Amino acid sequence: MRFLSLLSGSAVVMVMATPLSAETLRDALIKAYTSNPTLAAQRANLRAIDENVPIARSQGLPGVQLQSSYTENVVKAANSFVAPDRSGTGNVTLTVPLYAGGAVRNAVRAANTRVEGGQLGLRGTESDLFSAVVGSYMDVIRDEAIVGLNTQNVRVLDVNLQASRDRFQVGDLTRTDVAQSEARLALARSQLQSAQARLISSRESYIRLVGAVPGRLDLPPSLPNLPANPDNAVAVALRNNPTLLAAAKERDATGFDIGVARSNRLPRISASVGGNYYNYFGSLGSGTGVAIGQSGKSATVGVGLTLPLYQGGRPAAQIRQAQDARAQSIERVTETERSVIAQARSAYAVWKSSLEVIASSEIAVNANKLSLEGVRAENSVGNRTILDILNAEQELLNSQVTLVTARRDAYVAGFALLASMGQAEARDLGLDGGPLYDPVKHYESVRGKIWDYSSQADPAVTGTRTTDTPAQNAAVTRALDPMLDSAPVDRSAPITAGEQTKNR
Repeated sequence: MRFLSLLSGSAVVMVMATPLSAETLRDALIKAYTSNPTLAAQRANLRAIDENVPIARSQGLPGVQLQSSYTENVVKAANSFVAPDRSGTGNVTLTVPLYAGGAVRNAVRAANTRVEGGQLGLRGTESDLFSAVVGSYMDVIRDEAIVGLNTQNVRVLDVNLQASRDRFQVGDLTRTDVAQSEARLALARSQLQSAQARLISSRESYIRLVGAVPGRLDLPPSLPNLPANPDNAVAVALRNNPTLLAAAKERDATGFDIGVARSNRLPRISASVGGNYYNYFGSLGSGTGVAIGQSGKSATVGVGLTLPLYQGGRPAAQIRQAQDARAQSIERVTETERSVIAQARSAYAVWKSSLEVIASSEIAVNANKLSLEGVRAENSVGNRTILDILNAEQELLNSQVTLVTARRDAYVAGFALLASMGQAEARDLGLDGGPLYDPVKHYESVRGKIWDYSSQADPAVTGTRTTDTPAQNAAVTRALDPMLDSAPVDRSAPITAGEQTKNR
């Protein structure tokens, strides 16, 4: 599913178009995917987990050891007539494990299972990162719209105040009317300052996640394939949620850990082949006049059996420890399952309720625009007070902010719902900013390596720093949605002069 390339769906319809040069949600996700240090660190962690497989396999492979020494006998006993002045020895031993009580087999199985769990954990990290990026992206859009609304409100209230003062000068209004306008303007300015601070905070959060300054952000596409009901969401989440699947893999791995622990009280059998070489460098029996061999070779072949009889209770403690670790992992699967169910259901509820809030808020915005226009008209003929106008303007602002917030909440909740269902990862988003990271490729490249002296280049740092990004401001980079604009609303039947007389 490449849902960011699809514009059809049933989530949230953002009606305002923006210039083609605007940054898209896809752009933000690609930047985060390629440069976020949290995701890069998780990839490195998975590569380290991959190495546990060859480490476990090495315990069942042959081992070769070389031991050598050189000795100078600087002081010899008086009665040591044949003691050499110097000697050198060399020994090579090949040891082949034959039986280890199942320790190697279980360790390899546990390592492979944890690799699979790590790959699922990486998917979960991707999903969490993308959810955070979507939330930050929508926060910037929401807060920028709220700053625009509050700026517009301050401008309107400032005009109202000037008009109130003018009318006060001619005796049409009282000092109370002017004071009410002044108070409402001061409150609006404080709300604007708070909104600007939230916008700056949202932009800095965006930089933290994406690694770049947010430009003019385009409205995101709709989210397709959202479930019809919470039961469907939960059913898909229980099958596909990567965090839940990773917890299940860890549970399976702990079962193999018990087998490793049990092997500690079983016999171990190994075969060995050794070769020895010694050389006295002509110093053995020097001065005796007797010809003595100065060097020689020997070889050994043997089978070793190690049978533990008593280890102070250590194996039994290790088995109990592994069993308790498995019990813990089983409980964590249940805990994760509960969390996934709750996330899916709550995200679905927030998404659905936000859609209802959007529909209601759109009606409220249109109604409040019409109400404000009517109150202003009635005030001009003396049927409404300045306070009525101020209240109508505040109600309009509140409904506009509610609409903007609901749009943000619906989209973020919809994406969180997809994330809980395991459908918000790089492979699902259709990110085409380059090849996707393949964790299996590294695993396949190291799982069979047995050479002690292989190495890799120093790791490249992919997480970008943000020290060079400028401090953010609260500048508004986009025009308001026409629905949010406080310009008069078009009506099919404008109020006529006769209707105004009738309303008196």
